[in-house]
Order: sequence, then structure tokens, then C-alpha cells
Amino acid sequence: MSFSATGLLLASLLYLVLLFGIAWGTEQGTLMRRWVRHPLVYTLSLGVYAGIWAVYGAIGMAAESGYGFLAYYLGISGAFLLAPVLLNPILRIARAYQLTSLADLFAYRYRSQWAGTLVTLCSAAAILSLLSMQIQAVTVSASLLAPATSPEAISVMFALIVVLFTMLFGARRHQSSGNHQGLVLAIAFDSLVKVIALLVLGGVILFGVFDGTRGLDDWLAQNSHPEAAMTMAINDGSWRALLLMSFAAALVLPHMYHMTFSENPSPRALAKASWGLPLYLLLVGLPVPLIVWGAQALDVTSPPAFFSIGVAQALDSPALTMLMYIAGLSAASGLMIVSTLALAGMVLNHVVLPLKTPKDQGDIYRWLQWVKRLLIAVILFLALLFHETIGQKLDLSILGAISLSGTLQLLPGALGVIYWPEGNRRGLIAGLVTGLTIWLFTLVLPFSSATDLLYWLDLPINPGYDNWHIFTFISLTANISVFALVSIISPASAEETSAAQACSMGALSRPQRRELLAASSKEFIQQLADPLGQSVARREVERALAQLKLPNVEFRPYQLRRLRDQIEINLSGLLGPSVARDIVKRHLGFKPLTHGVTGQDIRYVERALGDYQNQLTGLAGELDNLRRHYRQTLQNLPIPACSVGEDGEILMWNHAIEALTGISADEVVGARLMALPEHWHTLLDDFNRGSELHRYKHRLDLRGKPHWLNLHKAALSGPDHTEGGSIILVEDQTETRLLEDELMHSERLASVGRLAAGVAHEIGNPVTGISSLAQNLKLETDDPGILETADQIQQQTRRISAILQSLMNFARTGNHAHANRYEPVNIHRCVEESINLLSLSERGMGIRFVNDCPPSMQVLGDEQRLVQVFVNLLANARDASPDGGTITVNGKGDGYSAIIEVIDEGSGIPADQLDHIFEPFYTTKAPNKGTGLGLSLVYSIVEEHYGNIQVESPADKAAGRGTCMRLRLPAYEPETDTGNSSPNERS
Repeated sequence: MSFSATGLLLASLLYLVLLFGIAWGTEQGTLMRRWVRHPLVYTLSLGVYAGIWAVYGAIGMAAESGYGFLAYYLGISGAFLLAPVLLNPILRIARAYQLTSLADLFAYRYRSQWAGTLVTLCSAAAILSLLSMQIQAVTVSASLLAPATSPEAISVMFALIVVLFTMLFGARRHQSSGNHQGLVLAIAFDSLVKVIALLVLGGVILFGVFDGTRGLDDWLAQNSHPEAAMTMAINDGSWRALLLMSFAAALVLPHMYHMTFSENPSPRALAKASWGLPLYLLLVGLPVPLIVWGAQALDVTSPPAFFSIGVAQALDSPALTMLMYIAGLSAASGLMIVSTLALAGMVLNHVVLPLKTPKDQGDIYRWLQWVKRLLIAVILFLALLFHETIGQKLDLSILGAISLSGTLQLLPGALGVIYWPEGNRRGLIAGLVTGLTIWLFTLVLPFSSATDLLYWLDLPINPGYDNWHIFTFISLTANISVFALVSIISPASAEETSAAQACSMGALSRPQRRELLAASSKEFIQQLADPLGQSVARREVERALAQLKLPNVEFRPYQLRRLRDQIEINLSGLLGPSVARDIVKRHLGFKPLTHGVTGQDIRYVERALGDYQNQLTGLAGELDNLRRHYRQTLQNLPIPACSVGEDGEILMWNHAIEALTGISADEVVGARLMALPEHWHTLLDDFNRGSELHRYKHRLDLRGKPHWLNLHKAALSGPDHTEGGSIILVEDQTETRLLEDELMHSERLASVGRLAAGVAHEIGNPVTGISSLAQNLKLETDDPGILETADQIQQQTRRISAILQSLMNFARTGNHAHANRYEPVNIHRCVEESINLLSLSERGMGIRFVNDCPPSMQVLGDEQRLVQVFVNLLANARDASPDGGTITVNGKGDGYSAIIEVIDEGSGIPADQLDHIFEPFYTTKAPNKGTGLGLSLVYSIVEEHYGNIQVESPADKAAGRGTCMRLRLPAYEPETDTGNSSPNERS
């Protein structure tokens, strides 16, 4: 069965156009875009690892060496099952620092541009063989279906189509942070096509060729030769090498790093893929033995690697044949697209940009885009050239072995990133050079038909198809040995040590708190305009500000340090970590140190520990709990407190000082004291710089009101804290000061009262004389005019006597010396006597008094003075009540207290006067209607009786009228004889 070249070309173009449509539709934001972040799509996209091996290579190896083909799947499955300790740390570093390739990772960790360049060259050399493998598989499969077609033409056409697709969707714009979502979904679709095609072919063979499992068992029993039994010698080392290389592929193959880490939507997706990818590879590998047995049963004559095509042809099924061809095309195109895209980015960042930084370009993004497109074309051209000169002469299996053994040399350095902080760039470069040299002379040159130098050395063993694995282990062993030895004997730089701490599992970076030369985000733009251009610098700074959720103009030192780090991370994704680090170091530098020691960035450490909170266990977890306990203690301390660094940077600002100043911690932590409002800056900065440790009763006007503050300072320096700094406590003494002023005012009032009492006593004698003279005058004349004048004189003298008596009573209150003479007093009788006294006056004749106090209610006190209390309260209620009003007095017991309420129906007392009615000489009555001493006297007498008085106005909330004076006095309880009662009765 054969097809025309036109038909194959049309089918190939239709399939690739379908991929184009999937990618384009995803990028346009259609429904498909929602699928990209699903863990299933991410897992399927990782199926790009299988490549042409799934459709052709595995079948060829199974036909020759049995189940050894599974090593290609088992190795990477093991790596993904170890994702929590192997892949997750790399994902964390790659996401945190925008490391889009393995070369970026090496350049960042080992702080060496040479390391990134060497990794790029190693990957490029190894990937050419892998790309040649894909081209060869598509070319041979197309030649089997269309024998008349030129293989060279097929190779060129396939390479051109892949170049076009990769340019359009892999590098249509330089995405430094976003994923290639359309490409991810297209590659996932590729993987789905592969597994469906293989499962369909396996099912057709099982039920169409063998008539089910019973028929397969019978056929295997009749054909017991090794090829049918798929046996594998235990001493065959090739499967061990393949197992190790496939394990390493999860980290070191450019297309696997790209899909696993750069295109990862979330850590959750990687957790799902840790078991999803092994399951997918199981489904891919499941039909392989069936295809081999089916080819043997049908006597297929095609090469073993292409049994899938041969079986479909033998079954005389054009649809199945075309399906298997499309599956192979899908596998090859997907791997080539992703590998070329990843490798082009590595070459751009670690070969092109170190040689030519695009600072003179008007639009750096467009320049990077076109350079990357050119690199894609160059890489695929070199792969095509390698295929035409060397690759087409080699088997698929050896092409794969050469490629995987080359990238295997990167495994020691990759593991050193997360597991060996002592490794350094000298050891890495020396080990890589050693391993790659052995790989070149023992695998690449001998199999490329070039001069075999090992043959001239007359060694006991020479490279061949049956022993290539030996030289793979030799090169890797030499690589590891040199890497470890050189790293041990050569010291690592401070930059390498810092990067190693940032990359090591569970390590915490401790950056220094230094001041930048640029004082604001606007100055960042000015500084970066030189290497990047004004527009690019502005765009990158604004992008970093948006990512950190900072204002457009930022000046706080801590936030500026965060902004600097974020810009370096973003530029790392755009230009590579080495170029980005060089730009940031040159143009966003720190000020020279004024003293030998710089403090750690405490805010950064706090944030990092907060991110690690759920991952800390054991002693680390307990220490973190202790840290958070002390942190919360400082934050919730009821005394305003702040911590200030030696350079004046605010490190801590607790809740109490937030309430006092009205400034939130988010606004000032990380800023200098000078960033505070003027009055706070002047106070705190002056106190912090001064030598005094305490400052008392400092007046500060806040929001138009005076405040009095006590300030205390303690230095944080010492043998365990060489960074310096201080903590400042601010005590708000405003309430205490106001209470002191009020107490002084009360003392002055008391002095006035005592003075008034003395004056009243002295005035009393002449007033008595005047009254006596007026009385005598009335007896000595009958003149009506004189008699009226005498009456008026007596009336005024009585009024003066009443005022003087009130002053005397007020002055005598507050003396508790006679409390031991208190006797039981019947409240009902007191109230009744007070009502009778008031009824003698002509005022308030229309007022009705109601005494509802219980007749049995008694308190301990002085009956005459309590009558005086009720007379004053009832008189005030009478004066406030309208004609015909009712004044009610009721009482009730409340435990050991008696509560008496005097309620009137008057207009009530204004709210702003309630706090003053018990002050001496304060009255709400009209002039000549009151002295302002009545309620003061009541308050003093109630205090003498160890009670209290409260005012509620209005008493009637609904009507908004009336006043309730509520007295609470100690209740009197007569003693009862309980001597003859039993304990149960007493209880």
C-alpha cells in the first residue's frame, strides 16, 4: 500500500494547520484558553518528552532487546514521582527568579556567564542529534508510504514547516513572564493524538490479528523464540544507561525544562503531573509489545523501528496507516517545536546578548523577537544539515543515545543547584569540559564516520552499538569527579554563596539592608534608560511596580530594594540572569558603606518566613512559632512602640502607635523617619538621634488638641546584635494630664467652698443683727410704708440666711467621721416627710407627688440628712415640672443595695449639661431662682453614705421628656438569730 506525495503533503499540512488553529484560537481568548491551566492539559503537554520514540524508537528497541525499551519511560517516571524533592525545588527557583531555561538556572546559581554559555553549547550539540532523529523518522515513514518521493525533499519540507510554526507561535512576541498558552494546548493535542493512535493500533492487532487475549496466548506459546518472548539479558548495560539518561531528561533536556518549569501554570499542576505523566507513559508503552508481536505474526518486512507503519500496511487499512503516519508526524513536530524554541532562547540569552546588548535599539522587544526567530531558523537549518551529513546514516536508537548522553553531562550541575551548596563555577566548568570531551571523542566522533582517534590508541575496547553505554558511564563519572574535586579545593565567591543559599532546599536568603543610589522609582527609570532606552526602562519599572502592588512613585528604601529585585527578575526572563544582573548591578547600585557592618533586611526575612510557615517542621517550626509569638506580643503591646535601624529606617510599627499617629504600618515600615508627617518626624528623629533615653511630658498638638507624651528609648546593639538600632516607646499621658488638671480644679473649688463657709459664718452675725433691727422697727411704728419695708428687709435677710446655711452645709460635707453613728432609716418615711415639707410652700401647688417606695425598705444612714437629699431632689423636680404634672418616687432592692428613683415629667436636662449639674454654683434655673449648691450638697451627702447618684434624661425616651434621678444606697438588713438552726436550714 502506497500513497502519493501530494496526498501525504496535504495530510501533513492539514494536520499542522489544525495545530495552528488550536494555538491561534487559544491565544485569541476563546473557550480553549480556559483549558490551558487545567492540570490534565499540562500533563499531556509533558508528553512531548516521548517524541518519535513513542511511535517508532521504542518499537524498534523492543524488537531487538525486549522489554529494555521501558527504561526510557521508567527513568523519567521515577523523576516525576520524586517531584517533591527533585522538581518542586527547581520550580520554586525558576518561578521566583524568572529562570526560563537550564542555562539561566546554571548562570544564576553559579554566578557565571560562562556556565550559562557552556550549558547552551552542550545542549545545542546534543539536541542536534535529537532533532535529526525526528527528521529521520518523518522522512523514512513518508518514504515507506510514498516510495517515489525524494527523502531529501521530505526532510526540507518538514523542516520548513516546523520553522514556520515555531516562528509564528513560539516567538511571535517576547514573553518574559507569560506562558505560550497556545503552544501548550497544541502540544497537549499532539500527545493525545500519539496515545490514541498507539492504543487504536494495539487494539486492532489484539482483536484483529490475534482474535483477543486467548489467541495471543496461543501464538506466544507456539512462537517461543527470543524475539517473541521479548527477553532481555540482565547483564545488558544499555538499559541501565537509558534508565539514568531518561531520569536526567526531566531536568536537562531543553524541551522538558521548558514544558515542566517555564510553562507550568501552578505547583498544583506539577503535583498532578507527578503521577499523571507516568500514567500517560504507561498508556504509550502498553501497545508496544503488541505491535512487535503483530509485525512478527504478519511477517512485516519494514525496519523494526517502523513496525507501526508496516503493520497498518499489512492490514491493508489506509485509514490506520494514515493515522500512524500522523501520529509520527505529531510526535516529531511537537518535540522539534518545543526543543527549538527552548534552545533559541538559551542561545539568545547566553551567546548573543553577552556579545551584543541591544541598548541602541529603538524597540528592544521587537529586536529580541526577530533575533529569536532568526535563531530558530538557524538551529533547524543546522539540524537539517546534521541529518543530511551524519544523522541519516545512524539508527534512531543511537541518535537518541548520543543526544541523551550529551545532556546527561548537565545532571551533576543540576543536582548541585539544590543539593550541594559547596559546588562552584570552577568545579562545574571543569567537570562539564571533562565530561563533554570524553563524550565527543567516545560517542560523537566514532559514530559520525569521522576520524576515530580511539582506534589509533589501540584500546582494548572501542565504541560500538553494543557498548556505547560504557562510555556514557565513563564520561559521567569523570564529570562528577572533576566537579567535586575542583569545587572542594577552590573557594566559592560571596556571590556564589549567596546564590547557593537562595537555591538550596529550605535555605533562606538574608539580604543586607543598604541604601540605593536611586532615591525613588522615577530615578530608577532615569538610571535604566541608559542600557534599555527610555520607553523600555519606563515599561519595566511600571511593570515591576504593578507586580508588587506599589504606587507609581515609590520612595521607601525597603520597597525600593524590593523593586530592584523584581526588576532584575523580570529582566532575567527577558535577557537572561547574567545580563540582567550586570545591568542592575551597574545602574541600580548601592551607596558606599559608611561603616563596616550592614543590617539584615528584617522585613524581607519576615516575609520569607511567612511564606515558609506551613513548610517548617520540627525545631525550625517551633522556633518560627516562638518568633511569631514575640512578634505578635510587640504588635499587640498596648504601649505605642516602633523599631528604628541605625540608618533611621523604620523596621517595626505596632498597632498602638498606628492608633496614636493615625499612620498604618504598611505606609511607613521600610521608610525613613523623615518620611513621617512633620510633627512626628521632628519628635521621633530628634529623640532617636539625641543622647537622652527618656523624655517626659512632651507636648504635641494632634488634630487641634494638645497631647502629652512620655518617650523612652533602648539601644538594640550588643554582642548578639551588631547591626545597631533602637526601639522607641511612646506613652500617651494625655488622660493622666487632664485628670491632674481636673484634680487641681477640684482642689481649687474645695478651697473656694471652705472660703465661702468662713465668709458665710462672718456674714451671718451682721445679717442676724439686721433681721433683729427690722423686727424692732416693726414693733415701734404703725406706718404701713415702714412696715412693708421692714418685711422686705426680713424677707431678704432670711434669703441671705438660707444661702449662708447652704454654703455651711456644703462646706461640712465629705466628712465620713460620723458614719459609725448611722442608724436604720425608713426610706418611705423620709420621702413622705420631704413631700410634707414641700407642701408647706405655695410654689407648685398643682404638682402631685406619688410615694411608691416600699414601706419596709431601709438604708443605713442619717435620717435628717437623707430628708435634706430628697427635699432638694423633689424641689428640683417640682420646679422643672409643668402645672398638673406628677412626680413619682419609687424604690426597689438590688442585692445589698437600695435603688430609689425620683422621676418628673419636665422638659429634661440638655445632654451637654449632664456632666456639670453636680458642680458647685452650677445651675440651669433662671437668675435669682437657685444658688447652684443644691445638687452639689445632694452628691456630697450621698457620697457620705457610700452610695452614688446617676441622672437619666430624658426619662421617657418616646416622648423625649422627663428626668430620672437614681440613687443607690447601702440597704439595711436586720440581723437574725440563726444559732439554733441546722446546717441544712442555714444553707
